[in-house]
Amino acid sequence: NVNMKTFEDHFSKQAGDYARYRPGYPVELFDYLASIAPDRQLAWDCGTGNGQAALALVKHFGRVVATDASADQLARATPHERIDYRVERAEEVSLEPSSVDLITVAVAVHWFNFETFYRTVRRVGKEKSILAVWTYQMPVIDPSIDKVLFRYYKEVLSGYWPERFHYVDERYRTLPFPFEELNPPRFEMKAEWNLKQLVGFLDSWSATRRYQDERSEHPIKVVWEELCDSWREPETKRNIRWPLYLRIGRIR
Repeated sequence: NVNMKTFEDHFSKQAGDYARYRPGYPVELFDYLASIAPDRQLAWDCGTGNGQAALALVKHFGRVVATDASADQLARATPHERIDYRVERAEEVSLEPSSVDLITVAVAVHWFNFETFYRTVRRVGKEKSILAVWTYQMPVIDPSIDKVLFRYYKEVLSGYWPERFHYVDERYRTLPFPFEELNPPRFEMKAEWNLKQLVGFLDSWSATRRYQDERSEHPIKVVWEELCDSWREPETKRNIRWPLYLRIGRIR
């Protein structure tokens, strides 16, 4: 059994590294989005963060404009000659009217002012252009582990999630989305992780950080022994899946 002492060692050494534990979006998602766009000249990845989706899009589109309100996030993005990274708010992007074939928002649209953002989308989107927004929620690993993670997400972190996070909780089904909707295939992210990598992912959640800031202790402590018991060998790599929840629409 992995005791609490191991927990303390584990975190004191690893805390700074955890921002890198994020699963990657599947290539099939971008193949599909490129296939339904009216052209492949320009894609706009909005709320790009470290540019993960922008790098996938540039394989299909002549040019990608990738915007984020956070200069810190963009500083971590991988440069590419056909990606134009810009520090801009989603609602106030400096793109030409009717210039964009595809607009993507990966796990960020729930933070935007919907009315203003959708007005911007209609302004910059070409005729028959596509808006694709998506999120993901809980990883699917193994019933005994999933149960512990669900308790962590729902009970331990209850009250620490931002108010707008309810859209993610509802898997974007309740998201205002005033466009002609398409019915996309199912996509999921996949990873093969050991326990340390999974904990790194949990540590990157905003609610984990907020709990830690407000209570000066780590919330994962609450489920640590249970998590170790259900995982068994910490170094064992397990297959992890995250279903993606998409809303896709034609802009006009």
